Amino acid sequence: QVQLVESGGGSVQAGGSLRLSCAASGLPYRRYCMGWFRQAPGKEREGVAVIDSYGITMYTDSVKGRFTISRDMMKNTLYLQMNSLKPEDTAMYYCALDGRAWGMGLESSDVGYWGQGTQVTVSS
Repeated sequence: QVQLVESGGGSVQAGGSLRLSCAASGLPYRRYCMGWFRQAPGKEREGVAVIDSYGITMYTDSVKGRFTISRDMMKNTLYLQMNSLKPEDTAMYYCALDGRAWGMGLESSDVGYWGQGTQVTVSS
C-alpha cells in the first residue's frame, strides 16, 4: 500500500530555515499530486503547498515567497524548503498524496493518503 514517510522537522529560531522531505513508496500511480499540510495545536489542518505531476505549484498566502515545494519524480520524494521561518509556522507538518495527475488543491478533502507527520517548532 501507499506509504509516506516524512523527515527533516525540528526546532529552529525565527528567521531560520528547515527542509522537509517525504519519501513515497508502494505507489500504484504513474502520475500523482503531492503536497504539504500542517496542523497547529487547537487549529484545523491547513494546506501549505501542493505540486502536480507537471510541476505546477500552489501555495497558501502566508508562506508565499518563503517556502518552496519541489519533487524528484525518479526518487518519488517530495521536499519543502522553508526559509524565513516565523513562530506562527510552528505545527505538525504532514505529507499528502492524491492519485491524480493534476487538480489537487489545498483542502484536506483533496488528499487520498497522509504521512505520519513531522514536527516543526519555531521559537521567537
